[in-house]
Amino acid sequence: MLAIRCRLPINSSRIVSAAGVITRKEQKRHASLTMETLNPLVKEVEYAVRGPIVIRAGEIEKKLKGSHNFPFDRVIRANIGDCHASGNQVPITYIRQFVAGCTYPELMKSSNFPSDIKSRVERLLSVCGGKSLGAYTESQGIITIREDIAAYIQQRDGYPSDPNNIYLCNGASDGIKTIIKLLMNNNLEKPSGIMIPVPQYPLYSATLSEYGAYQIEYYLDEGNNWALNIDELERALNQSKDRCVPRGMVIINPGNPTGQVLSRDNIENVIRFAHKHQLFVVADEVYQENVHLPGSKFFSFKKTLMDLGAPYNQMEMASFHSASKGWHGECGSRGGYYELINIDKDVRVQVNKLISACLCSTAWGQAVMAAIINPPKEGEPSYELYKQERSAVVNRLREKAELVGRLFNSVEGVQCNPVMGAMYAFPRIELPKKAIEHAKSKNMAPDAFYCFQLLEKTGICVVPGSGFKQSPGTHHFRTTILPPVDQMKDMVEKFRTFHLSFLREWK
Repeated sequence: MLAIRCRLPINSSRIVSAAGVITRKEQKRHASLTMETLNPLVKEVEYAVRGPIVIRAGEIEKKLKGSHNFPFDRVIRANIGDCHASGNQVPITYIRQFVAGCTYPELMKSSNFPSDIKSRVERLLSVCGGKSLGAYTESQGIITIREDIAAYIQQRDGYPSDPNNIYLCNGASDGIKTIIKLLMNNNLEKPSGIMIPVPQYPLYSATLSEYGAYQIEYYLDEGNNWALNIDELERALNQSKDRCVPRGMVIINPGNPTGQVLSRDNIENVIRFAHKHQLFVVADEVYQENVHLPGSKFFSFKKTLMDLGAPYNQMEMASFHSASKGWHGECGSRGGYYELINIDKDVRVQVNKLISACLCSTAWGQAVMAAIINPPKEGEPSYELYKQERSAVVNRLREKAELVGRLFNSVEGVQCNPVMGAMYAFPRIELPKKAIEHAKSKNMAPDAFYCFQLLEKTGICVVPGSGFKQSPGTHHFRTTILPPVDQMKDMVEKFRTFHLSFLREWK
């Protein structure tokens, strides 16, 4: 029998089948992935840094290109720590030359490339498959890079570091998710509990929601420059024990979104607390090279833990660094690493198995990380330019950290702790009761309502404090200190005018 096929137009509202006729509406009911069938844990994930306010900022930017009625001509993106996107920082020559050479070795024949970069490129490519950065690397990352990271850590802390304890990853975020995954028990009735600071970087709450873990929230002490209060840690842990099995503790130092740098004494007390309760330490130290306030100093958790001696130097810990943060700001490379110490050998086998399933992190990100932790040394051809560029970036960040805190504190109803490190300020704002009640009637967090109004009336895009969580009854927002100095001054003056107007309107 001759089969005759009739192809209907693509936009037909009817689909013909052997079983009969099915309308498009009926066919849609057969979708296997809907909001009803979607993994419920995914729906719990929130990430305020790129949330609704940022989406609205993008919409406004498009409208600003044509005729518009906004009382401003540009959006000031102060919502995310992206150094290069801020328009105030150009790539570091040494890093880009090194990555360029690794990507296209023919460039190394040019006399424009310093000899120290050529030798570094040759060393790295010599251990890559086919001498190409396009080849898969070892699952943990390229061995020479791990050796250089171990040397960097040893120089920083004064204690040995083993390249076999180093894991390169796609940004610190990828490594953090891997470590937290190891701590899960998959018990729906009493899941693993992870202590996270409040305010906290939304990666942690999002990851714990995704994994079905319990978030043990401990409040940072705003009145003491966002330090960790041991009594508060004990309170948070004790109140959680009926709901979860506490497994780990996250510390962000220097802080995001709060910009604090923890004192040595504070870190020691936190380590003693973690040891007392047998908690795995997750030390997020991606801003370790960003310390601005005179008198502040970064102390790594590893060094402090080792300095304390037995039994603390036997504690399990993962510490993280990133190519995205620091002063170099190579966010798009997605480079990062973590060091695992004092891990059970059988557990390590399982870790290696887990990461091998993803083959390896991006080799380009690894190369950027290699350049960051092994910069030119004094006497090498690239050193003077590198030193000059680094000093310019660091000095600008230090200037803006001081400027932002001073300017915000000059505004009525605003209080801002010193920006000691990282690249953010987290000012506290006093909102009128009427504005709070109005926001709640719109089913909005009061500081989210405030930040939406700030965007619509000034073009300033910041992230509401509620996106990072905060002490009940308080309201904040996070802003970066990355825009140029003149733009930061302009931003704060626009903010001042808006804030005073907002207070008058809602009082």
